[in-house]
Amino acid sequence: FEVTPFEGQPDAPNTVFIEGGRAVMGSFEEDVMSYRDNIERTVSVASFYMDETEIANIHWLEYLHYLAKDSTQEVYAAALPDTTVWVGKLAFNDPYVDHYLRYPGFRYFPVVGVSWTQANNYAVWRTRAVNVQLAQQSGEEYAETDGRIPLESGIVIPAYRLPTEAEWEYAAQAMLGTQWLEEMQTHQRVYPWDGHALRNPYGKQMGFFLANFKRGRGDYAGIAGRLNDGALITSYIYEFPPNDYGLYNMAGNVSEWVMDVYRPMSYQDFDDLNPMRRDGFLDDSRGYNSNSEQNPQGFTSLITDKARVYKGGSWKDVAYWMSPGTRRYLDQDSATATIGFRCAMIRAGSNY
Repeated sequence: FEVTPFEGQPDAPNTVFIEGGRAVMGSFEEDVMSYRDNIERTVSVASFYMDETEIANIHWLEYLHYLAKDSTQEVYAAALPDTTVWVGKLAFNDPYVDHYLRYPGFRYFPVVGVSWTQANNYAVWRTRAVNVQLAQQSGEEYAETDGRIPLESGIVIPAYRLPTEAEWEYAAQAMLGTQWLEEMQTHQRVYPWDGHALRNPYGKQMGFFLANFKRGRGDYAGIAGRLNDGALITSYIYEFPPNDYGLYNMAGNVSEWVMDVYRPMSYQDFDDLNPMRRDGFLDDSRGYNSNSEQNPQGFTSLITDKARVYKGGSWKDVAYWMSPGTRRYLDQDSATATIGFRCAMIRAGSNY
């Protein structure tokens, strides 16, 4: 038995430290959709790390490159994004099928066509890849029988994973700067920035939109010569100003997968410290573990243990969905051209 020196959790590439604390989760916008699935409640979230940007095409291509070298053909094929998500019956977006993922001009645009399951598999691979690199940089050789580097070594990072819904919402709100006196916040944020407007009110960028979203029916970018957000589809992952935590595109560009299973009443069944809704827990297994839930009137529901929450608005959504409290769901094995993701990890060995 040997105790190695520990100087603190190593820095993880592309991540930003999110100091935890007390927050009010929930939707602060008028519930125009009448979902009533995210009523305000007070929770505490432990400190954690989160990617400063969405995972981009270049990151996914790196992943595919190493899978092609080190894994089976079946594993590689399972990791390929569904590029056909761009195809529409009444639209001509077919060029994106071949070009969006692999053309160099889209390298730093968010990867799409990725399911919740694929995003989790990427996080597992990324943890291993980063820890191997850290071990090599330390000049030490660490390997267990299953190929993992032991956490006791002190040279590796905790696992990358999808953020919980609470972590994502907390990070998107970024309530830093709204504190007044001690433990008082003057207001809640409708969007990941101050104010109720969608345009920048300051300096040379005054009047420019703060996110990539759909302004109205048929209006994805404005008119030539004076484009509003300047993006007809997704945009560069550093395109718009970050929020107060330094996170880019927590509203707009692409919606993002989170860890939680979807339940419309999650605000009633929750822990007030690091809340997360797990699949099947506290549920009637007969109702949710089947392919669909059926009531006596014969209606069915898509809400099953495979229904996963995704947060934030996308390039194809109106401004309502950019509020951090809004939530939607999709089957964990499905993918769209509007959903991407970013990773998170715990802050280990600290009380804050």
